[in-house]
Amino acid sequence: MNRKDLRLAALAGALLALSACTTTRQVADSAFRPPEGNYRLIIVQPDISVGVLTAGGAIEPHEEWTQQARENVLKALAAQQANRGGATKVAATREETGADPELVNDLIWLHKAVGTSIQLHKYAPMPLPTKKDRFDWTLGEKAVAFGAATGFDYALFLRAQDSFSSGGRAALQIAGLLTCFVGVCVMPPGGQQIAFASLVDLKTGRVVWFNVLTSSVGDIRSPEGAEQMVSKLLGKMKPGKGVKAAAPST
Repeated sequence: MNRKDLRLAALAGALLALSACTTTRQVADSAFRPPEGNYRLIIVQPDISVGVLTAGGAIEPHEEWTQQARENVLKALAAQQANRGGATKVAATREETGADPELVNDLIWLHKAVGTSIQLHKYAPMPLPTKKDRFDWTLGEKAVAFGAATGFDYALFLRAQDSFSSGGRAALQIAGLLTCFVGVCVMPPGGQQIAFASLVDLKTGRVVWFNVLTSSVGDIRSPEGAEQMVSKLLGKMKPGKGVKAAAPST
């Protein structure tokens, strides 16, 4: 970016800060209880991407930013899980999982597809008739095979995409903001952080817990930003509705 673009981006960021927010929403299997005791958990290599949001609305990947963010997220995951109990392994690469890298690659892509489906049908107003009142998604036999090969009870998958407005996009945002002063607000969205995580039972392949995060603030290229995202996304797993309903009132 040149100096003009940087000034525009800074101005857009300042103007949009007032509407900045972060939201998360968990869903889980009705009988899900957060793991405790002597469980074995593996965190599969996070699926991370960081890029520039262009004036046209496309996200152009930035490899250096992505690598920086991936390293920060891995460190944040290791620190966050250290206080959870159980035996947890954070796999920075596919090879570090101890399973066939091709199988791990398939699972990462499968998780992306299943996670996108969960977002569409459990969070957006497009419920599937067969899943309307229940949480029923799976990574299938590949996840079961992964569990058999590694000996872990659970796998945690995480996908995060962060984007930052280019100078051209920032200019469009400012122009859109100015239209509000004449009574017609047309505000193109700026860069955004979107992430989701799944806990998978490796004995059945089922996704037993899922959380999604959307934020107009934060920067996972920094250690602090990565820690904030991981904390909000994985900080506290809530039990399923069936477990909550069965709990004695106090």
